[in-house]
Amino acid sequence: MDVGGERKDMSSMSQIEIEVAELIISDLNLEDTNVEDIDPDAELFNTGLGLDSIDALELGMSLSMKYGFQLKSDDPEIKKIFSSLRALARHVETNRKQ
Repeated sequence: MDVGGERKDMSSMSQIEIEVAELIISDLNLEDTNVEDIDPDAELFNTGLGLDSIDALELGMSLSMKYGFQLKSDDPEIKKIFSSLRALARHVETNRKQ
């Protein structure tokens, strides 16, 4: 399955991008999707992975539990944060508790 554009080699993804992709796949039960199927620059919603608002809520809770920070729906940057795997991973890396 090729999700969000041309198939990417996992070596083009950072460790945090791989971790977040694995979390997305496992927590949202994307059984037919592998990490290497996800283009880190493709949209997470609509034409990319096709996630919806319920998926965003579940993913936000999972990220909060795993990385120790909260994603707030009223954050003016929330659409940018969830725009792609790469943007989400960058936000996680910047805000996670060590």
